[in-house]
Amino acid sequence: MAAPNIVNVATITGKSAVANVTTVATDIVTNASSSGQLHKIDSLVISNVNGTASANITASLYRSTIEYKIAHLISVPAQGSLVVISKDTMVYLEEGDTIRLTSSANNYLHAVCSYEIIS
Repeated sequence: MAAPNIVNVATITGKSAVANVTTVATDIVTNASSSGQLHKIDSLVISNVNGTASANITASLYRSTIEYKIAHLISVPAQGSLVVISKDTMVYLEEGDTIRLTSSANNYLHAVCSYEIIS
């Protein structure tokens, strides 16, 4: 099924996803193939919970097994935050798309992603 026409939607459901980002690429939001949905990513905030060291974040949109970088190896300072996606730079996830995160250090970075499921 194709993604819904966003002019005539039946439902919009607000969601939040959270992740402890590690050195192994991890999906934070996935829009399953043939879901009949569109996911509108409104914000993605990365926070460094380590008190002394910075860590790098990479955020990617995966489509058809191809990785498209949204942010690549951006340093998040100790006890700092980075806004990767915001309302003025939002991203739509079509069917089969995924937002994936990777950190340069385990357990330094936390991610909070707010999004809408449109169907």
